[in-house]
Amino acid sequence: MTTLLPPHARIFVAGHRGLAGSALAAELAGAGHEVITRTRERLDLRDAEATAAFLRDTRPDAVVLAAARVGGIMANASEPVAFLEENLRIQLSVIAGAHAADVDRLLFLGSSCIYPREAPQPIAEEALGTGPLEPTNEPYALAKIAGISQVRSYRRQFGRSYVAAMPTNLYGPGDNFDPRTAHVLPALIRRFHEARVEGRAEVTLWGSGRPRREFLHSADLARACRLLLESYDGELALNVGCGEDLSVAELAGRIAGVVGFEGRIAWDTAKPDGAPRKLLDISRLRALGFAPSVPLDEGLAATYAWWRERAGSEEAAPG
Repeated sequence: MTTLLPPHARIFVAGHRGLAGSALAAELAGAGHEVITRTRERLDLRDAEATAAFLRDTRPDAVVLAAARVGGIMANASEPVAFLEENLRIQLSVIAGAHAADVDRLLFLGSSCIYPREAPQPIAEEALGTGPLEPTNEPYALAKIAGISQVRSYRRQFGRSYVAAMPTNLYGPGDNFDPRTAHVLPALIRRFHEARVEGRAEVTLWGSGRPRREFLHSADLARACRLLLESYDGELALNVGCGEDLSVAELAGRIAGVVGFEGRIAWDTAKPDGAPRKLLDISRLRALGFAPSVPLDEGLAATYAWWRERAGSEEAAPG
């Protein structure tokens, strides 16, 4: 198979300490590529001048833009300006800097939240821009849509081999378990763990539990992204998911089982649900040869084990 990456390519992974970036860095290194990274302390990607200088001096063969400010419903609702502006600054800085440094291959990671709140399910790539966004994360979604437009613009105006991928909800080792900013899956793991440790009889969760969500393990995302870097050069931002979804209530039940919480699960319906359903159509990605390999229950158990080990003991400190 013809590859768009040279053997032992030098690839800058922006955001290598995050969930997606860390998995992708490991995947690329395992495939024999040289992965280049910089911590936030050494390089602030919001600083366009510093980022451009770094890329000009480093001259990687490719760039993966996995860096972003991310968070769940509560974080998005409380800091919409930061979610909009920081992500715009990172994207403008890295993508423009890559072009200025004559880097011809770039993969931008967006998010499934770019699609309309009431998009037909499963969501095809053509649904982008066909309806209103989910209000709870609109600023973040708009920043990601701008990133897609920036990638397309560099393709059209300068002929750059820049592509974009739209991952579904991700989880796995390296996830964020901070109760203030975590997405739904790691937040649920922590909530149920703490309830079990404290002997609580009930856990109350946001919303109704009815919304349906799709969850992809970070290792599967990494394999999909390597495939795209090696073989995809189209203008369409491709969906990356597993092709299956479940309700948040079903997810909560599975996580409670993995964690060992045997109490009651209650729902605070005064809190927002977010979009009613988000299931991606991944037929184009499947046509390139991708198939997810990590079953949800297996991934949940491994993610919980990773977090408990990271926390330092079986009884990970609550709070």
